Amino acid sequence: MADAPVDSIVSVPVAIVGAGPAGLMLAHLLGRAGVESVAVDTRTRHEIETTQRAGILEADVARDLVETGVSDRVLREGHEHEGIEVRSAGRPYRVDFKELVGASTWLYPQTDVFADLADARARDGGTVHFGIRDTEVAGVTTDAPRVRYTAPDGGRHEIRARFVVGADGSRSMCRDLVPEDRRTRYGKEYPFAWFGVLAEAPPSAPELVYARSEHGFALISQRTESVQRMYFQCSPDESPDAWPDDRIWETLQARVAGEDGFRLKEGPITERTVLRFRSFVQEPMRWGSLLLAGDAAHTVPPTGARGLNLALHDVKVLAGVLVRALAGAGEAALEEYQPRALQRVWRAQNFSSWMTGLLHTAPGASAFDLRLRLGELDNVVGTRAGRAYLAEQYTGWPTREH
Repeated sequence: MADAPVDSIVSVPVAIVGAGPAGLMLAHLLGRAGVESVAVDTRTRHEIETTQRAGILEADVARDLVETGVSDRVLREGHEHEGIEVRSAGRPYRVDFKELVGASTWLYPQTDVFADLADARARDGGTVHFGIRDTEVAGVTTDAPRVRYTAPDGGRHEIRARFVVGADGSRSMCRDLVPEDRRTRYGKEYPFAWFGVLAEAPPSAPELVYARSEHGFALISQRTESVQRMYFQCSPDESPDAWPDDRIWETLQARVAGEDGFRLKEGPITERTVLRFRSFVQEPMRWGSLLLAGDAAHTVPPTGARGLNLALHDVKVLAGVLVRALAGAGEAALEEYQPRALQRVWRAQNFSSWMTGLLHTAPGASAFDLRLRLGELDNVVGTRAGRAYLAEQYTGWPTREH
C-alpha cells in the first residue's frame, strides 16, 4: 500500500469506512462540531437506498434526527407507535408503551433514515464517496492511519487521518484489522430464520403485531399506506422461490388467527427474502487509531428492533469522544468509548436473545419446553410488571443514563 502511487491525497481528522446510517450520522455530528471527515462506501447510494431494512426507531433516535438538523421528515412521514400487540395462542394483548414507561417508538424505514442523512451531508458540503472499491486501511496502530480506495472512474486516492472509524457493516473488513490474538468474538447462530415479504396491501393493524401460536411465529409490520412488511419463522435453508403468494398468505393468516377474528389484508407479494438470525459482538471496539461502530462491531437478531438504534447510539457516543480527543483530551477521551457503547450493546443482546426465544420455537423443542415458553409469555403479557419490562426494553434506554 505504501509504495503504490495515488492520484490524490487529502488530510482530515477522521476517515469513515462505511457510509450507511451509522457512518453518515457520525460524519454529520462531527461536522456540527467543526470536525471535518471523509466517508467512503463500496455501495452506490442507489444500492443503499433500495435495500429494505427494519424501520423502528427509538424516540431518542427520532429526536436526534430532528434536533441535530438532519431532517424533520420523520415527524412528517413517520408514524409514532405508542405500543405493540402481542398475540399469544390466538388472544391479543396490547403492550402500551406510553402508559407503562412513558415512551414510544417511530415507524420510519431505515432507507429513509439513510436518505435523510445523505441529503444532509450533501446540503452541508460533506464529503462522501459512494461506489468505491479496493479499500485498504493501514497504520491503525500509529497516529497517522491512512485509507486508500479506487473511485468509480478508476482513480486511486488516499485519505490521511488521525482516526479511522470502521462503520462498514456486518461484513466489516475493518474489524479484521484487530489482530486475531488480541480480539474476542462472541456469537451465536440461531437454528431458524425469518421469511420476509413486502406486500401491496393496506395496513392490517395500526401498530406492530407479534404473534406466537401453535402454527409458529409471525410479525406484522408496515411500510406505507399501501406497502406492508411481514415475516414468519422458517428454516434458515428455506428457498423464497418455493413460496407462491397463496402459500405465504395461508401461513401468515394461520399464525395470527384468533378468537377476535383478526385477519390480514392481502395483496400481491412483491419481494421475498430469508433473513438468517445471528448474534455477534467483537471486543475491543477500539484498536489504536481505529474505532468500530454499528454492525462492524455487533449484530443482533431483528426481533427486538435494536440493530439500527444501537448503531446510531454508538456514533452519538463516538462523536463526542472524537471531538474531545481531537481537542486535546486524547487517550482519556478515547477510553470512554468502549465501556459506554458496550453497556448498551450487551443489554440489547440480552433483550434481543430473550425476545427471540420467547416468541420462536427451536427445532427439536420438547413439549415441556413449549409449555414453559407459553407460561413465560403469559407472565409477560398477563402481568403489568411483565408488560412494563417488555416496554422498557423495546423502547430503549435513555442515552443520558450512559
